[in-house]
Amino acid sequence: MAVAWFLSFLVICNSLHSCAVSASVSTRPISVNIGCAFSLNSTIGKVVKIAIDAATEDINSSPRVLRGTLLKLRVQEDTKASRFQAVIETMKLMESEAVAVIGAETATTAHVVSHIANELNVPLLSVSATDPTMSPLQYPFFVLTAQSDLFQMAAIAAILNHYKWREVIAIYSDDDDGRNSITTLGEKVAEDYGKITYRAALKPDASEDDITSMLIQVRSEASRVIVVHVPIAFGSLVFDVAQVLNMTGNGYVWIATSWLSTLLDTENRLPIETHDKFLGVLTLRMHSQDSNLKRAFVSRWRNLSSSEGSHDLPGLNVYGLYAYDTVWLVARALDAFFKDGGNITFTKYEKLYKRVERFSSFRALKFFDGGKLLLKKIEQTNMTGITGPLSFTSDRFLLNPAFEVLNAVGNGYRRIGYWSNYSGLSIVPPEALHQKEANITVSSQQLSTVIWPGDTKETPLGWVFPSGGREFVFGVPNRVYYRELLSRIDESKMFIGFCVDVFRAALNLLPYPVSYKLEPFGDGKTNPSPTDLVRQVRADVYDGAIGDIAITTARTTMADFTQPFIQSGIAFVAPIRKLSPSMWSFLRPFTPQMWGVSASFFLFVGAVIWVLEHRVNDQFRGPPKKQVVTTLWFIFSTLFTAQKEKVLSTLGRFVVIVWLLVVFIINNSYTASLSSILTAEKLSYRWRVNATDGSLRIGYQRGSFLRHYMTDEYRIDKKLLVPLNSLEEIDKAFADGPENGGISAYVDERPYVELFLSTRCYLTIIDEDFTTFGWGFAFKRGSPLAVDISTAILQLSETGELQRIQDKWLASKACNSLGAKLQVNRLRLRGFLGLFIICGASCLLAVFVHFVLLIRQFRHYYSGHRRSSSRISFLGILQMFLLFLDQKQEVKIRRKRRRLLQGVSNAADD
Repeated sequence: MAVAWFLSFLVICNSLHSCAVSASVSTRPISVNIGCAFSLNSTIGKVVKIAIDAATEDINSSPRVLRGTLLKLRVQEDTKASRFQAVIETMKLMESEAVAVIGAETATTAHVVSHIANELNVPLLSVSATDPTMSPLQYPFFVLTAQSDLFQMAAIAAILNHYKWREVIAIYSDDDDGRNSITTLGEKVAEDYGKITYRAALKPDASEDDITSMLIQVRSEASRVIVVHVPIAFGSLVFDVAQVLNMTGNGYVWIATSWLSTLLDTENRLPIETHDKFLGVLTLRMHSQDSNLKRAFVSRWRNLSSSEGSHDLPGLNVYGLYAYDTVWLVARALDAFFKDGGNITFTKYEKLYKRVERFSSFRALKFFDGGKLLLKKIEQTNMTGITGPLSFTSDRFLLNPAFEVLNAVGNGYRRIGYWSNYSGLSIVPPEALHQKEANITVSSQQLSTVIWPGDTKETPLGWVFPSGGREFVFGVPNRVYYRELLSRIDESKMFIGFCVDVFRAALNLLPYPVSYKLEPFGDGKTNPSPTDLVRQVRADVYDGAIGDIAITTARTTMADFTQPFIQSGIAFVAPIRKLSPSMWSFLRPFTPQMWGVSASFFLFVGAVIWVLEHRVNDQFRGPPKKQVVTTLWFIFSTLFTAQKEKVLSTLGRFVVIVWLLVVFIINNSYTASLSSILTAEKLSYRWRVNATDGSLRIGYQRGSFLRHYMTDEYRIDKKLLVPLNSLEEIDKAFADGPENGGISAYVDERPYVELFLSTRCYLTIIDEDFTTFGWGFAFKRGSPLAVDISTAILQLSETGELQRIQDKWLASKACNSLGAKLQVNRLRLRGFLGLFIICGASCLLAVFVHFVLLIRQFRHYYSGHRRSSSRISFLGILQMFLLFLDQKQEVKIRRKRRRLLQGVSNAADD
């Protein structure tokens, strides 16, 4: 009995284990339903339907994909492009227990149906609802298996930045597809300091009259760069009307989103007139990598489309490629789903039933129990399809988004480059650049040559002054003094001066006419604040500001500035005070180091001359005292070229020539410096002191940015800064002095200071701060005039016209000698170091050559004594060498001659 009970227990345990194992293993069904929710008569829908059918057939014919399970495609009824009907038909597909629905052709449909998909846990996959706001946080069961418009708009912004177009007009359909994408475009353009100047919204069912009215308004705008983001259904109609309004010719830039490339790919037989209206238009297309899989699918496309039984066979567009891959994505996710124990079961969704209790048509909707697991497998799928590698990022975007940039020409288009978020614009396919380090710089961005509207290769300016438009109004400071810069003629609105001449010369270089008028800014009694004028530009009171406006950090946050047309800086001015002469003034030209090195070289060169001349020159011989005095006298007399001693040796003459050059330069430098010191005026400046010094007061031009600059940069107390309104006030403040409420110094921008000092000889510049400040013209944010006039200013500078205008108005008139130098610099050793090195090297070289020759001569002298005497000790040789050095070279030569004569006479006797 015990054995029987034990065997029964084992059988029961084994059966329980088998049940447990079978419960954890998925049972693959014979078939699985997937839905296809596209409008079968739309440009996208008819291509997507063929591609999905082909993918379903390929998957079912391969037993290795779903391992015996077949995909059954449930297709919705044709919605005739009705968005409401598209929502209803998609819901009907979910009633058929579809585990996934491929559809939501438009963003409007996707927004509605995604809420239902969330409730039923049915993944909704789309290749065409590319709305960038479809967030996986809000719509967790919506999966975009194509490129989001987030990246398409980034590509368009990159194109705009590549061609330096800062203003753009957007034409779009006023629905979820259009609004959200154009909002994203505005954000992307703003990253490169551009903006959408006009948003032309069209009703989703816009008529030709609506489009005409809209384009007439667009034509009146200044920008000629137009982005068109509309449904394919009436995108062509927009260009029909634009062609009638002569807006597709020279000067215009049209950028169509992917709807145009889809139209050109799908419609094989476009009318001839269509080619003209699309000529030069740029469009984008989702990029799909070239591969054997893709080429094979493209080659079989005609057979696939023929099987549909339609005589009007559609061409293969990129949505068909992505739809084909999407079906394979679902199949691979289902295979992983089954491997992980997933089961295809649907249950009655009680919460939904309570909500739709009175609507019997919704009672067939069921909750997909394995929906979350299938969604997870879809997100984790990593495959290679006919479009290339397909996987998702953490934000559920396709990895490595990329677009092709196309240029419509003739009866089709030509590819001019690519865009990817990895490398930006390039003429090389993105997959090739992924193997290299990311490099998105201005210089790396490239596109091939474009044929623009009007059949021209010249890049359009992108902006014109529209005919019939209003005049530009520019504010001009109504200056009271420094009228050479700006001067209002009487009470009129006519201005003359340096700044106005530069502005008019720049306008003359623009390739288009600009109608404008100048408005005075200020009361005419005090100089207005340039900062206040720039604020008026920001507030749209003026289109720009023309005048002596320094480009500062604070002002650049309010407006766009041109290239500086004059470099500025800060100069400090103070009264001149005579320097009291001193009994030691003659020592001031040289620094102590300079005096020390100069004296040392006098002695060094004198010693060298003595060494070179001692054996050949009687004037450098005799008693030691006489030789020292002679050498010192000779070397110091070279200062005045009054030396009476002659130099006989060649090496000595070489050294004297070099030394005389050194003396000449030092002598003249000393004379010029001493003359300047004895006649110059000492500058009275004590402005860089602590703020506790109550006697220090510095004046500045009222309304200038220098008040904040002095307090921030130099930490000068605000109480010590005195605002002044006129030149007369400045003169009076200097006359009063700081003791009587006046000023010790005055600070202003360099151009002002030069004009101010031209008639005031009692003042001079005491210090300068060469800042990066310059004067430029201010314009409203995003105004293309800022860029174009900057280019014109550079042209004026290159041709010399800018300097001519500056010389005309700002040339110095007087007092350009006393205040020309900030201070007299003493002559320092560093400025003459090279000269002393040359002199020292020359002396050492001469001494070296001299001693080499001496040693050779001594060898002959020593050999003669050695034959006539016994062995000589080292001490004897040294004594002999010293005696040889002291001998005059002529004695040695005379002895040599005597020996030669004796030898000749002895030979004659023999």
